[in-house]
Amino acid sequence: MKNRLEILNIWVDSVTKEQALRIVEEFLEKGTRPHSIFASNPEKNFTVPKNIDLYKTFKEADLLLPDGTGMVVAARILHKAVLARVPGSEFIFDLCRLAEIKKYQIFLYGAKEEVSKAAAEKLQMRYPGLIIAGRENGYLKESEMPELIKRINNSGAEILFVALGSPMQEKWYAEHKHELTNVRVCQGIGGTLDTIAGNVKRAPEIWCKYSVEWLYRLISEPRRIKRQKVLPVFAMMVLVAKVKVFILGR
Repeated sequence: MKNRLEILNIWVDSVTKEQALRIVEEFLEKGTRPHSIFASNPEKNFTVPKNIDLYKTFKEADLLLPDGTGMVVAARILHKAVLARVPGSEFIFDLCRLAEIKKYQIFLYGAKEEVSKAAAEKLQMRYPGLIIAGRENGYLKESEMPELIKRINNSGAEILFVALGSPMQEKWYAEHKHELTNVRVCQGIGGTLDTIAGNVKRAPEIWCKYSVEWLYRLISEPRRIKRQKVLPVFAMMVLVAKVKVFILGR
């Protein structure tokens, strides 16, 4: 990506949703391999660098969406870049709409069986012309991976959604990307299938409009405090980095 920005220990691509979609269309039309799409947010600044293979996979991702408000604000502070959030949990709908229009096939991998089934049904209802070539829950044993890869390849799916949560989904992609023969786009979608299935509620539109969806989710799911406690640390690190740049005159 030409417009990739370094934010502390990770990166984010300076793209709008429309630009991201055009990039994905090019992957689908001209790609000869699986292209990875991951969400970039403050939490990953602390998890990604801990594993050298994960760090490499994330750095070499084909598209890093500005998923979190923290990344948008950090990009503005550190690079004077004006970004808008492109949540991965919403981008899946854009890809499904694209797939419906262009007749690309999708495959869902991850989440519990009942969640996977319900999410597939909801997506089919939302996009009647969408071709869901296959799906599989995320509770397979490692010994079952060859059969899963075979099913994905035989399905003809060009778009693969991996809902294993981070960093498992990034690690899965790194390990199996060379085995995927027909997939051209692979997006890590975390717990999005739970949201689509209705098990987890999205924040009301007003919360999203003012970029405080994270607060709504924290109130709704207090256990998320373990993940979100890094947000103030991230903010402080961004400010320190900005001060260092100012002092050095860069």
